[in-house]
Amino acid sequence: MRALRIDLDTTLTEVVLPAHDERSAVREHIGTDGAVDQAVYHPRALLHLHGEGRVIGLGQNLTAWALASAWRGMPLHPLHGPVVLTGRNSDGSAEALDDDLAQHARTVAQTVRETLQGWQARPPASNEAAVNELLAYAVRDVATRR
Repeated sequence: MRALRIDLDTTLTEVVLPAHDERSAVREHIGTDGAVDQAVYHPRALLHLHGEGRVIGLGQNLTAWALASAWRGMPLHPLHGPVVLTGRNSDGSAEALDDDLAQHARTVAQTVRETLQGWQARPPASNEAAVNELLAYAVRDVATRR
C-alpha cells in the first residue's frame, strides 16, 4: 500500500506498507511500538500519528499540521512526531494514497520549507502571524491542486 512518511524536517518519503501487516509498518515508520492515533482531516486520507508524541516531547510536525489544517480550512492543534499519510476508503480503513493527495503533501512540504527559510531573514511578528501566514499558503496549495 502506497503511503508517505512526513518527517519533522519537512522531508517526505514514499513508503510501501504491506497489506497483511500495515499497522506494524506504520508503527515502525513513526517510531513507536505503542499506540498509533488515526486522524481524519480529509475524507480520502488518514494521518497516522504517534499516540504519545506530545507527551514524550517529540517536536511539532509543521508540514503535517499545515496539510491537515489546510484540508480543514482552520488552524488545528499541533501534531507531534513523524506522520504516515495513507488513503482512506469508504469504510474508514487505510488504503493506498492517491496521486492527488500525495501531490497536496508534496506541495505543502515545499511551501513549509520555503516559508521557514524566508523566516530566517524576515521573522514573523508573532506566533499568531506565523500560523496565519503558513496556513494561508497551505490552503492556497491544496485549493489549486484539488
